[in-house]
Amino acid sequence: MTYHSMRSFALGLLVAASMCGAVYYFGPSEADSAQAVEKKPSIDEMKNTLVSEGYVIHSEKEWREQEEAAKAVKDSEKEKVEEKEVKVKEKIIYRTMITVSPGMTSIDVGKALEKANIIDSGMKFFNEVEKKGLSKDLRPGTFEVESEMTMNEIISIIFK
Repeated sequence: MTYHSMRSFALGLLVAASMCGAVYYFGPSEADSAQAVEKKPSIDEMKNTLVSEGYVIHSEKEWREQEEAAKAVKDSEKEKVEEKEVKVKEKIIYRTMITVSPGMTSIDVGKALEKANIIDSGMKFFNEVEKKGLSKDLRPGTFEVESEMTMNEIISIIFK
């Protein structure tokens, strides 16, 4: 580019910037609003529109009445469930036949009793047998035990 063409280009930019600035500063101070002013619908119009769309409209009083009715139904269902729970809370007794074969240990017997829901922990059973010193006195055979029996009763049945 030559000196004259660069000077002409700079002068053109300066003139364009000056014109934009003049229009900005000396133009109208407020732009015309292009937005249409919306009219707010009245309460009746809003209700009619909602009803026509399939919505149900209640007053505060009607709404509270329905909430109270729903709460009453829920409470009555809760009472029915509680009555059923009282009936269900009967204790379940497990009864099983346990077979002790030669070579089994008191740990094996405890695990079998735990699996049959007779005792809570097979390890507690083993520890109780060890405390009494009966781990060597295991009797082979088949024994009937229940979950209602105490640990001592079960030990007295299975051990000599």
